[in-house]
Amino acid sequence: MSLLVTTPVEKMTGPYPRRWWALLVLCLSLLIVVMANTSLIVAAPDMTADLGLSSSDLQWVIDGYTVPYAALMLVLGAIGDKYSRRGALITGLVVFAGGSVMGSLVDETGLVIAARAIMGVGAAVVMPATLSLLVAVFPKGERARAITAWTATSGLAIAVGPLVAGWLLEDHAWGSTFLVNVPIAVAAVIGALVLVPPSRAAGMGRIDYVGGLLSIVSVGSLVYATIEGPHFGWGAGPVAAAVVAGVGLVAFVAWELRHPHPMLDVRRFLQRPFSGSMLAVLFFFFGTYGAIYYATQFLQFVLGYGALETGVRLLPLAGAVFVGAAVTGKLTPKLGVKAMVGSGMLIGTVGVFLLVLVEKDSTYADFLAPMLLLGLAIGLSVSPATDTIMGSFPESELGVGGGANDTALELGGSLGIAVLGSLLGTAYRDELAGLVGDRLPAAALDTAQDSVGGGLAVAERLATSPEAGPRQAQALADAVNQAFAHGVSATSLVGGIIMTAGTLIVLAVLPGRRGARQRPEEKPAEARHVEYSDSAR
Repeated sequence: MSLLVTTPVEKMTGPYPRRWWALLVLCLSLLIVVMANTSLIVAAPDMTADLGLSSSDLQWVIDGYTVPYAALMLVLGAIGDKYSRRGALITGLVVFAGGSVMGSLVDETGLVIAARAIMGVGAAVVMPATLSLLVAVFPKGERARAITAWTATSGLAIAVGPLVAGWLLEDHAWGSTFLVNVPIAVAAVIGALVLVPPSRAAGMGRIDYVGGLLSIVSVGSLVYATIEGPHFGWGAGPVAAAVVAGVGLVAFVAWELRHPHPMLDVRRFLQRPFSGSMLAVLFFFFGTYGAIYYATQFLQFVLGYGALETGVRLLPLAGAVFVGAAVTGKLTPKLGVKAMVGSGMLIGTVGVFLLVLVEKDSTYADFLAPMLLLGLAIGLSVSPATDTIMGSFPESELGVGGGANDTALELGGSLGIAVLGSLLGTAYRDELAGLVGDRLPAAALDTAQDSVGGGLAVAERLATSPEAGPRQAQALADAVNQAFAHGVSATSLVGGIIMTAGTLIVLAVLPGRRGARQRPEEKPAEARHVEYSDSAR
């Protein structure tokens, strides 16, 4: 008996016997690509101090991963469909591990950003491959449960990333947060060969590379403009990128409508379950990632928790994800997708709004309820939305379906961190200027306004300065904490309003249980247009 599984899923006469073990490998692969983003949140202070990162440098160390990750998933998912989904998973893990090794060894800002970009390319192969393999391996009756486990893993990674990074940073340099990915990736590659069966789309035609290129240009330019513009000003670069994104999107839609075998049939967005679920994923991760991003900063800088302490305090979020996943697994078949997605988005919106109450003297207890609600919301809503998205694609396009779902997820998270982070920075700078603007030299004020970490660093320098002293330093530190708390509160109000609007839009778009259960012959003509004949499958 061969140690490696070699029989393709398409040639199996029944369900793959070791599919739940295969799911463990897929979830492990997903875990490290999501952790690569969340672990950097707590590693950022050490990296900033060691590499002398500016605010712009740090932003691109973080988002050098995000741009290729978001831009390439659709195309790489299609390539995996055509040639080998398991091969795509293994290739992506190898690329990801290679970028991780590079990131652990280099000590220059540009090289760290390059390493993060390589990891992002690997993640863009891995993430859609995990979903397409999951749907290919599991029979329809078990897919919802498997996708629930996949979603719970994604939520778990949000908390586990900072925890693992914090544990490593207790005794090791920040490069260890890169290197830890390597043994996990190696274990996932071995597990893929032993437990995950090969799979590819049967009868798939030529890949629409023109449509793929247009999608890369559109999404990549949009993510770049979203990151660069709000944080560093809408200069020529971000404005040009936004224009390119808009033109590219129009060209992509026009091309896909005319192509006989499009990369992504945009008519699929006329199906309310699909478009509503895509909007749900985008809006939900907009609010969730943004809130977690600045809540973590408050825990570290204002409350003074170390990296490990911060990671431990994010664990309730992971626990709430699993509770939500268990609940949605039981209730979605009874209540329907709209009820569960809407409930999850409403709970997440309440969690964001609770952060409006944050003040300078707030403690960890003030963040516990919002994190529990956000975790519960992830567990409740993301799984049924993802299941609906994947169920909208034929077997020949599972990689494209995974890429579409993951692009919405990553784009929403990127927009949340960029837009809400920008609002936070503006509110913080304005408040700090009003509190201490007339008592600090211009250069010191500029540094303090750059970030909460910069403000506390200026306060530390004042404490040892003969012209200032501990009292003035403490006054500045108090002002920095107050300004940042004000920024968190003001930003959460805007984030909650956006989440409320998103929830209402999603509820208006998603059909009720009766509409979702229409028989194929009852579907409107535009919905039938996107379906494929049995021979095309």
